[in-house]
Amino acid sequence: MKNNILKGALASVIVIAMMSFTAAIQKVNVKNSTITWNGEKVTGSHHGTIDLKSGYLNVDEDKITGGEFVMDMTSINVTDLEGESKGKLEGHLKSDDFFGIANHPEAKLVITTASKKSDDTYGIVGDLTIKGITNPVAFDMEYDGKSAHADLTIDRTKYEVRYGSGSFFDNLGDKTIYDDFDIAVDLKF
Repeated sequence: MKNNILKGALASVIVIAMMSFTAAIQKVNVKNSTITWNGEKVTGSHHGTIDLKSGYLNVDEDKITGGEFVMDMTSINVTDLEGESKGKLEGHLKSDDFFGIANHPEAKLVITTASKKSDDTYGIVGDLTIKGITNPVAFDMEYDGKSAHADLTIDRTKYEVRYGSGSFFDNLGDKTIYDDFDIAVDLKF
């Protein structure tokens, strides 16, 4: 009986050791990675950046199996304006009308599944949390082991970001801000 217990324990140790050699956590180089955003309204658009605070991919035998990314919402930056207009829009985006960074300084994406579609392209499904509200998202990610790129379109109203939304307010006219905004993510490892 002792012999069987020892054999079972040894087998478990070997399996765990083998898993640790094939599975890896690939940390993102946050200083060399970028997140850009673009939001549109009836009369034009604005764009800018958000800093990545931390992130990693779970990789098993060169295949993505999961991951998690945290965005620093306090870093929202508008890059198409200057001076007072830039400061006003950044302040408004950080306010409770939009992302409420005083109470929600971070947003997070957790990859729940990743399916290889071609050599470097994965179909990703994950949970995106903005303002403490989590919703599923799906998108394609290109990944080559050293870098990754993804484009996401997000419906802001699913995260209680409804300011200027024609879906919730009538008679906004040319003050209407479209519900969807785009994010382009370029990661370096």
